[in-house]
Amino acid sequence: MEKVGVFLCTGCGIGSALDCSKLQEVASEAEAAHFATHDCLCGKEGRALIDRAIAEGTVDAVLLAACSQREKAEVFQFDRTRVAAERLALREQVVWSHPAGEEDTQMLAEDLMRMWLARLQRESLASPLEEQIEPAVLVVGGGLAGLTAALAASGLGHPVILVEREERLGGHLADVKEVHPEHPPYDELQPNPLPEKLAAVEADDNIEVLTGCRVEKIGGQPGQFEITLATAGGQQQRRAGAIIQATGAHPYDASRLEHLGYGRSPDVVTAPQLEQMLAAGKLARPSDGRRPDNIVFVQCAGSRDPEHLPYCSSECCLTTLKQVAQVGRDFPDSRCLVVYRDLRAPGQFEHFYRAVQEKSRAAFTRGLVERVDTGGQHLQVFYQDQLLNEPGMLEADLVVLATGMVPNSADGEAIREVIDAQARIDKNESEKQVQDAQKIVDELGHHRGTEILNLEYRQGPDLPVLRYGFPDSHYICFPYETRRTGIYVAGALHAPMDYSQALEDGWGAALKAVQSISLAGEGQAVHPRAGDISIADFFLQRCTQCKRCTEECPFGTLNEDEKGTPQYNPLRCRRCGICLGACPERIISFPEYSVDSVASMIKAIEVPDEDEEKPRVIAFLCENDALPALDEAAARGLKWNPWVRVIPVRCLGAVNTVWIADALSRGIDGVMLIGCPSGDDYQCHYIRGSELAKTRMSNVQETLERLTLESERVLVEECSRHEWRKVVELIEKFAETIDEVGANPYKGF
Repeated sequence: MEKVGVFLCTGCGIGSALDCSKLQEVASEAEAAHFATHDCLCGKEGRALIDRAIAEGTVDAVLLAACSQREKAEVFQFDRTRVAAERLALREQVVWSHPAGEEDTQMLAEDLMRMWLARLQRESLASPLEEQIEPAVLVVGGGLAGLTAALAASGLGHPVILVEREERLGGHLADVKEVHPEHPPYDELQPNPLPEKLAAVEADDNIEVLTGCRVEKIGGQPGQFEITLATAGGQQQRRAGAIIQATGAHPYDASRLEHLGYGRSPDVVTAPQLEQMLAAGKLARPSDGRRPDNIVFVQCAGSRDPEHLPYCSSECCLTTLKQVAQVGRDFPDSRCLVVYRDLRAPGQFEHFYRAVQEKSRAAFTRGLVERVDTGGQHLQVFYQDQLLNEPGMLEADLVVLATGMVPNSADGEAIREVIDAQARIDKNESEKQVQDAQKIVDELGHHRGTEILNLEYRQGPDLPVLRYGFPDSHYICFPYETRRTGIYVAGALHAPMDYSQALEDGWGAALKAVQSISLAGEGQAVHPRAGDISIADFFLQRCTQCKRCTEECPFGTLNEDEKGTPQYNPLRCRRCGICLGACPERIISFPEYSVDSVASMIKAIEVPDEDEEKPRVIAFLCENDALPALDEAAARGLKWNPWVRVIPVRCLGAVNTVWIADALSRGIDGVMLIGCPSGDDYQCHYIRGSELAKTRMSNVQETLERLTLESERVLVEECSRHEWRKVVELIEKFAETIDEVGANPYKGF
């Protein structure tokens, strides 16, 4: 940008702690086109001061030297197609965190002013993305969650294409007569809500229902998905702006529970099998048709077990309570005994649990079932009583296994097998290895025939799954997001849940789908940089087809042509910048976030001579965790070393190693990167950003040692949003390390 204007707020103690005239001199030396101060920049007068300069053409870029970018966001919003804008956090990073009036504090403020001016001068305006957007929503799966999502999206004014592979809608709930209560006083079973949903869908002209249909292929991007459907009548083509996958779950394979008697006796059944009996108004032992006197329900059958399903399936306990209530009401001569590890009846369902205990002859005992013997006249259930801490045995005429649920997602093992094989092909290993790998790819396709969405994505045809097979979002705070922009999951596919949760989940997915379509129409990104209209630019003339950007993008934004050249799909992009950090040729840039713009910040830092004993440290902080943690530390009055210059980054995965090289070659004494904790149990907004940074920096540290530079000069650390004390401790400890290591030998060159 050519005409950068600096607007300095002197409120919140900034004006009294800093020499603002010297900051103006720095701005003038950096060729800022305009400089203005105001004691309340976020007030009406302050904002009017900025707007007037923009309207008069005095500036085409705005540097707000005031508070953190996380503060007053609603006040400091600008049209990025008309004016570039950045926030310099003088309040948090200088005034609140360093002693007023000291030389180091003033030097820090001046350095930050130089850095952000240099960055703005190398930014460009965003170009609005003008694309034809399809308003329709594709819902894959016609169970309760899918039906709810379809009705919700239709009610919001969007055409819906509802696809179900079976010949009827309803999923497993179609065979259920009654469900657990959802209304006060929560003590009586209520009718299955499915028929009402089915009637509403059939009466809605805005919903196209296709049963006996599967998705054959999905190409394109959010707002422009191209869909090929396979029906009994042949292929059909559709277009959609967003997709909801609600393909549900299926019961865990009880044949693997032989120790619990399944398969060894017909009188050991699963909860879904008992449900079929109750829906038909019958209760009989499969072996002889006699009504059972004693029914033992075994909870967590194969669940919460590392040998089977390591997770809790959530709805099993409520299903058992419902079935016990039905047996007690309709077949009072049969007695139910429930052996549970833990009984999950949260919230208002506690009333239902109490009502079942009071109104039926059921008994509940906390224990762990070890085996079921089937050789005698009665079934014998052996368990370890967890209340009395002693073994116990129950005789039963019928044993019901409350098996967990397994998501109807793609075959994760086959996905990994094919991806590994493709990687061997890409590495051009020996001819035989390549041939063997190609055979795996050709034979398995991608999922041994378990493909559901059949996405034409370089990273695979279905949604990535977490370790238990659920295509969950990985985000703690944004549960409806997935790793594929514009595609959302709902119901038991999303996570183990009961029918009432599936209703809410269908609504949530529909709202996200509609939001995605709306944002695509405006060229905006979705979570976590919602509203960002910047589009990446690829200077493909220098591309070496290394494929790092296509492999490391966490959202499947990039496809490849036959040569391996990346093909950018802007409406899939979350603007995380991981591709920018991955690219060794530095061919990828965003209008306001590029290798050049951040490198210019590093080069703008004034590096004192060694004899001045004022080391300089750069800290790249993740804008989603480390940066807000540092803001919190400042607000709480914590202080940190004035040697440190903070550069916010979109993600640690968006840090290009050339910035480390630039910093060290300029005499910067140390570089630290602080991002969110890595792994499946935390909320990296970009999935694997910290892990990628660690891998890249380990390579950098090896290079440093070859150049006789201490590897301790580059450090990657993790810090979550709430660890505001820790982020300061990390900075202080690193500053001590740099002090011990000594000055960068490249200082002065």
